[in-house]
Amino acid sequence: MAPKSTTVPAGIVRLQKLITHLKAPPKLVLTGVKSLRLSLAYKNDHFGARHFLKENLPRIRFANPNLDIQVQQARKTVKEQWRPEMELELEDGRIQTLDLQDKWSTTILKELMDLAGGNPWKQHVEEATKAGMPVIPGSTVHEKTEQRTRKDSKPLPSLKEYMQMHSQTQKAAPMTATNSTTPPPSYSNSGVQ
Repeated sequence: MAPKSTTVPAGIVRLQKLITHLKAPPKLVLTGVKSLRLSLAYKNDHFGARHFLKENLPRIRFANPNLDIQVQQARKTVKEQWRPEMELELEDGRIQTLDLQDKWSTTILKELMDLAGGNPWKQHVEEATKAGMPVIPGSTVHEKTEQRTRKDSKPLPSLKEYMQMHSQTQKAAPMTATNSTTPPPSYSNSGVQ
């Protein structure tokens, strides 16, 4: 008979860390939101939005299991210039769009929760402010850098607008051996669950 292990298996430790991360305060409950759509670069750009996707979107999914979440990650070359964005469809039919260009993931999360966090979020903000703590851990470090960066950057089209402009360019100037126009980026729709 094999001896019993005196340590916890690595899989259980990873699972415990994941559960702790998903349940970390503040709870990210969105009120009055029917769906959330996120469009961003697959890699090499949109770092804050990609970090938000990896770190915060699973927590939002955990707190809002019935929320329709759609993520569109598009391949992007250095020449292609478009901004990441998040669209929220509210229960009353309105659509709110958040520009995610040059923003840290903590700022994206704060803007989202300020827009749709409801009373639990307001209560958390009030408690954190009274205690002298940041509303979102790590958020105060990046605010000044972010403001400077956004002032220097020019407005970019969203992925949808970029694709429309690019498809019109393709129709106006078909690709030939002498006319080398960059083809539109390929992208995939995948729902985050």
